[in-house]
Amino acid sequence: MAGKRRLKVPFARLDYEIAEALVKKGYIESAEKKGRSVKKIIDISLKYDGEEPKISGIRLVSLPSNRVYSGYKGLRPSKQGYGDYFVTTPQGIMTGKEARRAKVGGEVLFEIW
Repeated sequence: MAGKRRLKVPFARLDYEIAEALVKKGYIESAEKKGRSVKKIIDISLKYDGEEPKISGIRLVSLPSNRVYSGYKGLRPSKQGYGDYFVTTPQGIMTGKEARRAKVGGEVLFEIW
C-alpha cells in the first residue's frame, strides 16, 4: 500500500517459508536470503500489475492470543475464490486449496487477496 517495490525484513525460517509460498502462488515476485549469521535478511520484491499492487489486502487469522486451527474439511475458499488462506501443516506452509487436496489440516495463519 505504501508503493514500495522492495522490502527487507529480518530473517526467520517461518517468514522465509511464507515468502517462498507467496512467490509460488504469484503474490510477490521474489524472495532471497541475504547476509550471514546474525545479519541475515530476506529481500522481497513486490509484484505489481501496472501501478496496482498484486496484494490488495491481508487479514491475520491466528494471533498469539487466539490461535485458529482447522481440519482440511474446514478450509473453505477465501473471498469467493479470489483469495487464499495460508496454513502451516506438518508438510510445510500451504495454501488452503493445497491443504484440502493433501487432506492435512493445521494452523490458519492469514488470508490474502
